Amino acid sequence: MTMRSILLSIAIGTGLLLAGDMKAQCDTIASICEKNITAEYIPDGQFYRALLREDEVAEFNLTLFGGATYRVAACSGTTDGNLIFSVYDKERNLLFSNKEFNNDPYWDLVVANTLDVVINAELDPTKANSGCAVLLIGFKK
Repeated sequence: MTMRSILLSIAIGTGLLLAGDMKAQCDTIASICEKNITAEYIPDGQFYRALLREDEVAEFNLTLFGGATYRVAACSGTTDGNLIFSVYDKERNLLFSNKEFNNDPYWDLVVANTLDVVINAELDPTKANSGCAVLLIGFKK
């Protein structure tokens, strides 16, 4: 085995270990975030995740159905308030941002008519410079 092959194997192994650590971190954050989807909400079964650094924005596309109330829970790290999330319609009109509410970790959205939305998530630069962003969506029973 050549030195180059050995170095490549070490680099790949290190990358896999780091990816496993990040997945474990995201799993932990998702578990913490689940407390915000209370018993009156049915989770949509998805964990929306992104690894972010400062100044990066994750974008999640969703369809919200009319006549429903949705809870959006957004977490990063082990404490609340690290993640800013904003909900936009397809024309990029801002419908809601938790930034205006001290980065609350969840918000209930009442949807009158079915609409496609984009949810942007970004780390609050005053609280975190990297991490796993997790969004959970539930709808009211």
